[in-house]
Amino acid sequence: MDIRQLEYFIAVSEELHFTKAAERLGVTQPTLSLQIKALEEELRVTLFDRIGKKIALTEAGALFLEHSAQIVRDLQNAKDSINDLREYRRGSLTVGALPSDLDYRIADLLIDYHAAYPNIKLKIVTSIEIANQVLGNEVDIGIGMMPVYDDRLVAVPLRREEYVVVVSERHPLADLESIELERLRHIPTVMYPLGYIGREQVEVECRRRGFTLQTIMETSSATSLIRLVKANVAATVQPGPLIETMNDPALRCIRIADGAPSREIGIIYRVDRYLGHAARAFIDKTIRHFKRP
Repeated sequence: MDIRQLEYFIAVSEELHFTKAAERLGVTQPTLSLQIKALEEELRVTLFDRIGKKIALTEAGALFLEHSAQIVRDLQNAKDSINDLREYRRGSLTVGALPSDLDYRIADLLIDYHAAYPNIKLKIVTSIEIANQVLGNEVDIGIGMMPVYDDRLVAVPLRREEYVVVVSERHPLADLESIELERLRHIPTVMYPLGYIGREQVEVECRRRGFTLQTIMETSSATSLIRLVKANVAATVQPGPLIETMNDPALRCIRIADGAPSREIGIIYRVDRYLGHAARAFIDKTIRHFKRP
């Protein structure tokens, strides 16, 4: 048994089709079939039930898949660890981030990281589904919303942030320091579309009070949303610290006095993923960045 056979077995398990798995691996179907047969003979079990052109994992196959996937991950982690040792301060890192935070929150973090590690190729991917990106190995590390409910993930809290009502300096409410959540029932707002985590955090709290936001316009762009507020189209409800980082004199933040919605931001990565020096350094800088006043 060798690692190539395990990779072949995993591919067939994922595709549940020998021809598709062979195409994916770049081998012929007879070669793939022989390797799986050799594996079954060595283990002395049947890994796949073959029903006509369809196949399915047997109970033994499902058990072997779990261990095979772990072995392949461990080998990849070992390779990554050795490469990290050999190519210290070199390599690449892919980070997932919420669009609004990328636009307004973490630019200074990226500048600071690049100054310390100029040879690391850093790629930032925006998404509202950070945990799924991490689980799918689309990104090495995610900066997203907590909590996460998956044993395969590690989530390191960064900070909890209360939402505030954000208006233009020309808005009728601009001079208020605080506002009751109930008043949002009658205030036109511009918000992210329904389904976005940030929007849902606010809507959940409103529904508890028996109403939904009076949203007159939706946009998935943080930049557009802020421009609409500055143009006095309507108010919005966003995390206070995020708005404060903009340092824009045309915006006013009004504290929600009674049970403000809140969000918790954290760093997310896979339990079984090897984190090299570049990744660990990014995590350390991110923690310190979010702890700043």
